[in-house]
Amino acid sequence: MELFTYFRSSAAYRVRIALNLKGIEHRLTPVNLLTGEQQGAAYRALNPQGLLPALKLDSGELLTQSTAILEYLEAVYPQTPLLPADAIAAAQVRAWANLIACDIHPVDNLRVLKYLKGTLNISEDEKTAWYLHWITEGFDVLETQLKAAPYCNGAEVSLADLYLIPQVYNALRFKLDLSTYPKIKSIWDACNRLPAFDAARPENQPDSTL
Repeated sequence: MELFTYFRSSAAYRVRIALNLKGIEHRLTPVNLLTGEQQGAAYRALNPQGLLPALKLDSGELLTQSTAILEYLEAVYPQTPLLPADAIAAAQVRAWANLIACDIHPVDNLRVLKYLKGTLNISEDEKTAWYLHWITEGFDVLETQLKAAPYCNGAEVSLADLYLIPQVYNALRFKLDLSTYPKIKSIWDACNRLPAFDAARPENQPDSTL
């Protein structure tokens, strides 16, 4: 498999964790979001939406959108399951993942921030306030619901952890004080002690120094 990725892409980060957890052999192909490589003709020919990640299967087929990619990996590689067997518990895990994927990440991602600054001419301080507002709204809810024992849903890593950890990474980049979110902070610490999460960290990617 070939994962088209960018070291600080939250969506690609989720998929990197899943591939590592499930022990799926893959290679990483960096696509530089800062230079706009994702909008170039070569990548657009591969993924017309021009977004990351994209996962090219050994069969040659291409999967896009991190949620769809993760669902595929869960279905085809059931080892190290990311969803609980219980249907209600699985629905709750999906709800936490969707809170991040639908309510926090889309309004805080790079292309939205570029539009806010480049087109709407908001200041750097206003951009930071926007970013932290949406993270805080989501984290306030998650903090009351997550089990943190030690992971989001308890003793086993779940899909929710794969969504939460990249979002915490982003929050720390924007200097969000995690002291008000002790459960989220403890999950961050617990997950990053696992080799699969550590290997997926942005600073451990081959394009982090480019």
